[in-house]
Amino acid sequence: MNDNIEDKSKKVKRLRRGIHLLPSMLTVSSMFLGFYSIIASQQGRVTVACWAILVAMIFDSLDGRVARMTNTQSEFGAQLDSLADLVSFGLAPAFLVYFWQFVHYGKLGWLVSFVIMTCTALRLARFNSSSEQENKRYFRGLPCPFAATIITAMIWGCYQYGFSSDTFVYASMIVCVFIALLMVSTIRYRSFKDFDLRKNVSFYVILAFVFLLTLLVCWPIIVLFSTTFVYALARPVMVIYRIFFRSK
Repeated sequence: MNDNIEDKSKKVKRLRRGIHLLPSMLTVSSMFLGFYSIIASQQGRVTVACWAILVAMIFDSLDGRVARMTNTQSEFGAQLDSLADLVSFGLAPAFLVYFWQFVHYGKLGWLVSFVIMTCTALRLARFNSSSEQENKRYFRGLPCPFAATIITAMIWGCYQYGFSSDTFVYASMIVCVFIALLMVSTIRYRSFKDFDLRKNVSFYVILAFVFLLTLLVCWPIIVLFSTTFVYALARPVMVIYRIFFRSK
């Protein structure tokens, strides 16, 4: 009888060790895609580099959910996730914008790329060292994956539609710096971690989802950039609106 109990306990321990591997594998996959995006950017394969960053965002969203579902959260996993985010959503977008067109603009080009990487690192360091992780409803500052998605979709659209003039490049630099500053700001963004998929929703929510999915299939670049940019811009506009009317 005791032998059976010991065998069962050993199986449970092995199962737990195996479950811990799953979120870590997803995190490493996200890091690999970020690294692959850097290589593709250096080789001039802009479309491949953009796809790698976007798929890395999917893996990044899955690893945390899998860890929570399987109750396998750990300090090691949290630190590994931050390092993967720095590679996939800090270094990869910085290399992408630099080798897209910024490389031809000297110090200004690499300085903007450095701002993207630095603000991502500061955003992650502040998240790990503060009590922000305890608040599940809001993030302080724009989340790194959303910032990377905005920059990636913008560069992908400019590359695909041939927008490479000085006007578009300088406008892209302004957007990149603006998004980077939003990451290190104190503006609160909704995290949607408290969203319950099991609760009942209105029929119109399903229709809106189908409509958005159709648009995403037809115009993926435009939809990705517009939705994420509106998400990033909505909160600052709301803050300015409240400050203005309070002063009134």
